[in-house]
Amino acid sequence: MAININLNDQALIDSVTAKTTAARNLLRQIATSYSPAVFANSLGAEDMVLTDLIVGDTAKIEIFSLDTGRLPLETYALIDEVKKHYGLKLRLYYPRHDLVETYTRENGINAFYESVELRKACCHVRKVEPLQRALAGRKAWITGMRAQQSATREGLPIQAFDEGNGLEKFNPLSDWSEKEVWAYIKLNKVPYNALHDNFYPSIGCAPCTRAITPGEDVRSGRWWWESPESKECGLHVKKA
Repeated sequence: MAININLNDQALIDSVTAKTTAARNLLRQIATSYSPAVFANSLGAEDMVLTDLIVGDTAKIEIFSLDTGRLPLETYALIDEVKKHYGLKLRLYYPRHDLVETYTRENGINAFYESVELRKACCHVRKVEPLQRALAGRKAWITGMRAQQSATREGLPIQAFDEGNGLEKFNPLSDWSEKEVWAYIKLNKVPYNALHDNFYPSIGCAPCTRAITPGEDVRSGRWWWESPESKECGLHVKKA
């Protein structure tokens, strides 16, 4: 969620400046050494930081998003805002209609509430399979994940080989704090999802995302009926 940032906090600003330089240099390296590379933009706060860096630096990195068919209205509004603000038409990947029809026919429209297995099956149809198409033929993909976001992302490396997709995976904001993300957004007037102002720190599909209360973990609003250890959709699987 959007948090109040003291832009007179020089230590914070210095930290953001240093990490911005490091992230920008990494993105340039990726564009040069791992072409063709893509950035999977989920339209959360972190992803908008990376969008701003990539577009501002004219890095040769394609930006795409996954339209699951069940995104919040605010997320679709941000897609339009990205076009207006950056002149960027996001490439959108959609689920295969036959897979969605089979899932809902066999399990029900909201079967993901019934078990972790059915929820992950829905995520596979709406996210994982479209991602696999988006990554086909690429040498690297970039995400906005941070190590502090959840228990499943502790120790998140900046770079690692993704065996499942057969390419390098980069997390340029891995060591960023939530404050640093929002300081960058405020300093650079980056557009962001309006749900962040309504206590949504992490935003996915509408049925699987809710607001949180102060003090709750930032990922507690995602799949809130499950235990923290299962809260990934299959896009990002931490290898043992």
